[in-house]
Amino acid sequence: MIPVDPLILLAFVPASLALNLTPGADMMFCLGQGLRAGPRAAWAASAGISAGAMVHVTVAGLGLGAAVAAAPWALDAIRWAGVAYLLWLAVQTLRAGPVGAGQAGGPRAFREALVVNLTNPKVILFVLAFIPQFVDPTRGPVLAQFLIYGAVLALGGFVINGTVGVFAGGLGRQIARSPRFSRAISYVSAGVFAALALRLAVMERT
Repeated sequence: MIPVDPLILLAFVPASLALNLTPGADMMFCLGQGLRAGPRAAWAASAGISAGAMVHVTVAGLGLGAAVAAAPWALDAIRWAGVAYLLWLAVQTLRAGPVGAGQAGGPRAFREALVVNLTNPKVILFVLAFIPQFVDPTRGPVLAQFLIYGAVLALGGFVINGTVGVFAGGLGRQIARSPRFSRAISYVSAGVFAALALRLAVMERT
């Protein structure tokens, strides 16, 4: 028997796409990476975000996510680690100089995006609130269902966030021919990371 009901999966796909199309921290991070280091880094960052999402989904499917969500100190520790990391990225972006001057390649962008996603407790809470609505324990292993729904969510996010980052990267390369605009893009990218850090810092626990 298929772990998930095909009709429920069919209903899940547009719901997940609608969520992926909603501008959020993941999309803004990929946009910032695209501006900072170009299309290749944007796709790598999008892959890192999706990989992080699958980690969250696996943890939630195993039942550990609920335990973490029930421990306020654990969520706060994760949140402030994410804030510190995003601020570090903002500083590194400014120190790297103009766009294209020794900027991060694909592997580094992937790692950075993975860490940013894993240190965002809001993703944990989202997975625990959204995916269980589509899970039917009578159909089979809960973990398998979590992984299927999570894969759909991660794939949609990869395509959408990557496309946004590629558009930003193409725009950045066009503007980067001017040293003044190139420096401005570095400030914008650093501003994106700093804004994400601020957003995470003031996030209310739900």
